[in-house]
Amino acid sequence: MLNKHSLSIPTIALHWITGLAFIGVFALGLYMGELTPETGKFQIMGIHKSLGALILIVALIRIVWRLKEGSIPPASPVAVWQDKLAKAIHGILMLATIAMPISGLAMSVGGGRGADIFGWQFIAEGDKIVWLQELGGSIHGLSVNIIIAALVLHIAGAIKHQLVEKDGTISRMLGRAS
Repeated sequence: MLNKHSLSIPTIALHWITGLAFIGVFALGLYMGELTPETGKFQIMGIHKSLGALILIVALIRIVWRLKEGSIPPASPVAVWQDKLAKAIHGILMLATIAMPISGLAMSVGGGRGADIFGWQFIAEGDKIVWLQELGGSIHGLSVNIIIAALVLHIAGAIKHQLVEKDGTISRMLGRAS
């Protein structure tokens, strides 16, 4: 039996805004890793940091909304292991949308650079805090492969539900549940 439960507009909007912005900033970060100061690394880094801070704000709103609205029920019955895997993947991705920006902020603040969003400074420059910079850098760097794997599994699961199970999972997340 298919669950035709419609998703709310805020749920759909926050999912796509957070997801697409996160993927964009993630890709920008990977691209930035290939740059040198001579090829514009620091200009791209400023954009990357600013967008990351904005994603943190949207991600926090999304998590508060999810707590208010509750978890999204699956569109069709699934095996227990699939349900647990889906919940774990969703949890990892939601955690990533918070952990990556916070670890980036920790690197910046720990490096004594403060933090700003497109020039508006919300954390002042200060002394270096080496342990904070290193902790932020470790989390930021080591999470990349985990996030890529979780994102691939999330997308593969959505496609499987849409095309194999034919339960309208993607249609529902596009606001087209019937």
